[in-house]
Amino acid sequence: MKSLLRSSLRLIDRLSPPETVSAHCDIPCGIYDPHVAQIGAQTVVRMNQLISDLGDAPGPGDQAKSAAWHNSLSRYIAVKEEHAELVKQEVRIIWGDYFKPEHLEKAPDLHTNVWNIMKLAGKNRQEVNMQAAEDLLAAVQTFAEAFWTSKGASVQRQPSRQAVGGESVYPAP
Repeated sequence: MKSLLRSSLRLIDRLSPPETVSAHCDIPCGIYDPHVAQIGAQTVVRMNQLISDLGDAPGPGDQAKSAAWHNSLSRYIAVKEEHAELVKQEVRIIWGDYFKPEHLEKAPDLHTNVWNIMKLAGKNRQEVNMQAAEDLLAAVQTFAEAFWTSKGASVQRQPSRQAVGGESVYPAP
C-alpha cells in the first residue's frame, strides 16, 4: 500500500511539480541577533573562572564548608552547561534560519566557524576548561562579526562590562 501511494505521489509531482517556496525562518520573524550567544559564551567563561576560584574541596572535617563548596560547584557546572547549550541553540537558529548562500561570499568560513562553535560548546559542557571557554567566546565573536557584516553593518568590539571582562561585538552606529 505504501509503495502504491509513494508511486502515485511521485507521478503527481512529475505531472504537476510543486512550486518552490522560501522563507528565512519558520515564522518568518526577521529578528536575529547574536548577542544572546555572546552572553552565553561569556557566562561559560565566567563559570570557569568561578570554578577555578573555588580552589580545592575542603577536607571531610568541616561538613558545612564542604557542603557549601559542593553546592557552589554543582551550581556553577549546571549554569556552565546550560549556557553552552544556549550558545549552540542561538547559533544554530541564526545559521539555519537567517544565513543564505549569498552570505557565504562575505563569510566563506561560516560553516567551519559554526561547526567549531558546536564542538567547543559540547567540549565546554563536558569539561571545566578555561581555554575551551575562551575559544568558544572567540568563535562566537567571529560568528557575530559575520552576522553583522552580512547585514551590511561595520562591526566594533566594545568592553563587555560584565564580570567576565573581555569584549562584545556590536554593529557600529
